[in-house]
Amino acid sequence: MAEVTIYFNPKCGTARNTLALIREAGIEPEIIDYIKTPLSRAQLAKLAKLTGGAAVLLREKEALAVELGLKGATDAVILDAIAAHPILLNRPVVVTPKGAKPCRPAELVKDLL
Repeated sequence: MAEVTIYFNPKCGTARNTLALIREAGIEPEIIDYIKTPLSRAQLAKLAKLTGGAAVLLREKEALAVELGLKGATDAVILDAIAAHPILLNRPVVVTPKGAKPCRPAELVKDLL
């Protein structure tokens, strides 16, 4: 397993920029395209624990998140929603030995490398 993992949506400019910064640091991360290969509820729960909670993982501004009324929802409700609708995952999420967090803006990844 790679020391660095990026949960990645190739359609997202911030995700592509974050990946470029990781590679500029000389690291080839494990890339998980969570749209093609959605994370299980258990994987999302583990990721939430690493990042400080499910709310951190939620892409609140996504139209579907607003439609589903997820702002302020419990961790369980948020994790269920992201598991059912991967587009709700705040992207990209990067996990390294130094920690884990969504990297918006992309430069936040530098704190994890």
